[in-house]
Order: sequence, then structure tokens, then C-alpha cells
Amino acid sequence: MRNHNIKKVFKIALILVVSSLFVYATSSTIIKMSHSVPLPSEINFAGEAVPTTDNDVSERLDREMVTNINYHSNTTLVLKRANKVFPIIEPILKANGIPDDFKYLAVIESSLVNAVSPAGARGVWQFMPTTAKEYGMEVSSEVDERYHLEKSTEAACKYLNDAYKKFRNWTLVAASYNGGMAGINRVLEAQQVTSYYDALFYEETGRYVFRILALKEIMKNAPKYGFDIPQKELYVNVSTKKLYIESSIEDLATFAIEQGTNYKTLKVLNPWLRDKKLAVASGKTYLIEVPE
Repeated sequence: MRNHNIKKVFKIALILVVSSLFVYATSSTIIKMSHSVPLPSEINFAGEAVPTTDNDVSERLDREMVTNINYHSNTTLVLKRANKVFPIIEPILKANGIPDDFKYLAVIESSLVNAVSPAGARGVWQFMPTTAKEYGMEVSSEVDERYHLEKSTEAACKYLNDAYKKFRNWTLVAASYNGGMAGINRVLEAQQVTSYYDALFYEETGRYVFRILALKEIMKNAPKYGFDIPQKELYVNVSTKKLYIESSIEDLATFAIEQGTNYKTLKVLNPWLRDKKLAVASGKTYLIEVPE
């Protein structure tokens, strides 16, 4: 009986020791994961200063910085994808007179993938069907140009320029991409203010510009925030050639093989192709990319 009690006491002691080690290890991990740094002393969006001396503005920016610094998986993937996507987006923004900072709007909209929202918005720029058509994109069961990076970026530029004509302020333009031009205007008029930072919006729009600012700061200074990704690990675009398609394709899988590739690669390079075939109306031309 005595030996049995000794063994029982020993087991309990062993469990306590192991448990304490586990708690210590877990605590150490939590401490390491809780990565926070001081806010930048100055920050701007499209050259428009952010009033970080305002306590509320500072706290809201800090919230998005902390959230995205510690959202390691998504922020890491966004940094890798940016090496592939930004070189396509940047010259289109520039050619349309849109400040370069708007590429970070695409980041928070979709994490730079052809995302699909519960409401039905699609693509890197997250266009709804009606808005996409309004800005010149084709949306059908076979072709959905919301998935076409170049064309959807051109459409986004048209929207952003329209919004700038209304607000004459790029920060409000960015907010309107989430809240709508009419929605932003209603809030400003009701509250008798002219600045995004002085207005009280619903939470999503109220966080929107701060999320853009946070991703801009983190992505431009990635090593400072613990994201030191080697160049060789960044995603890259493959070399392609463009084929002018003026007649219908009955079977895209067969077409892909005829071009020396396969159906999967064809769809990866041309995500706007939404069916297994492509009907081409008279006088219509599509550009399809295939590996060079």
C-alpha cells in the first residue's frame, strides 16, 4: 500500500512538472507571437497627410498595424503575391493618373487573388456584376473580366477617377470604394465635416483607409515588421505570349494541348475564361495568354 501511494505521489508530481513546462513553453510562444512596434512618426495616403496626432486616428491606425503584423500567414502571402501582381497593376495606375498607393487598396480588397465575396463581388478589385458592366467589363457565363487583372485594373481606375472628380481628395476616393460615393457624401453632409478622419462611419468603412495605410506601411518596410522574405521565395509571372482569338473555341482543353500546354495552365493564365468553351461573336476579339 505504501509503495502504491509513493507511485501515486510521483505520478502527480511528474504531471505537475510537465504541465508547468507546457505552460511556460506556451507563454513563451505567446510572448514571441505578440509582435508590436511603434507607429511611424509620419504617414500619408497618396500624399495626403494622416493626422496621427489625433488620439482616435492614432488608435485606429495602431489597431490595423497590430492586426496585420500578427496576421502572419496572410501578410506573408500578400508580400509574395505582390511581386507577381504589382508589376501589372502599377503601370496601369500610373497611366490613368491614379496614385500608386491605390495598389494597397487592391491588397485589402482581395489579398491579391481572384477572391469571391459572399455578396458576389469577384476578382482582385472585387467588382459586383452591375458595376463591372457599368465600367466596361464583360460578365457572362463564359467570360468574366472581373478576373482579368489588366481589364479590372483599368475599370478600377475609371471608378477612382470618377470619385476624384466628386471629392477632389484621394483619401475620400479610397473610402468610397468601400462605402460608395453617395454613401460617403451622405455621412460628410450629415456630420458637417469634409475629412475622412473627422467623420464617424460604419465600422467597415471606418476601418477601410486605416487597413490600407497599415498594409502600405508593412509592405514597404517588411523587414522592420518581421517579414524578411528572400527574393527567391517571392512569386513570379511566367513568360507568356498572347494569341488573338477571333473565332469560337469549342473545347478549351483541346485548344490548350494544340498550343503546347494544358487546360489547367490555360485557366491559371486566363482566369477570366469561366467555361470549357469560348463563343466569339462576329467582330469580337479576345486575347488569350499561353506559355511562351
